[in-house]
Amino acid sequence: MKKHGILNSEIAKVLADLGHTDTIVIADCGLPVPAGVKKIDLALELGKPSFLEVLQAVERDMVIEKVILAEEMAEKNPQLFSIVREKFPKIETVSHEELKRLSKEAAAVIRTGEATPYANIILQAGVIFS
Repeated sequence: MKKHGILNSEIAKVLADLGHTDTIVIADCGLPVPAGVKKIDLALELGKPSFLEVLQAVERDMVIEKVILAEEMAEKNPQLFSIVREKFPKIETVSHEELKRLSKEAAAVIRTGEATPYANIILQAGVIFS
């Protein structure tokens, strides 16, 4: 059994397989998962686990060089937008429709139980060396 980091074997494998610029999505319970993209469903019930709980766990195990959010999050979910902006100063925003299109290229979509508007993020992998 793993001693540290993410214990979910599917998430741990996806993170270990990421290369530079590969992406994953952490999604609320409503984001459609594109056909052909691996779906890791963590949703237990509405709100559990939360978007932030999953993001914090993934952030501890992943080198993140860029994040992409739906621009709608700033208006429709300002509290979450503020928290994410504080964590990641380098944020790119795109329309929600563009975020859904970009999710087709992700290595995986991790579905949370989050039930607040636009609680979705694309994380782009960096490297551990310079």
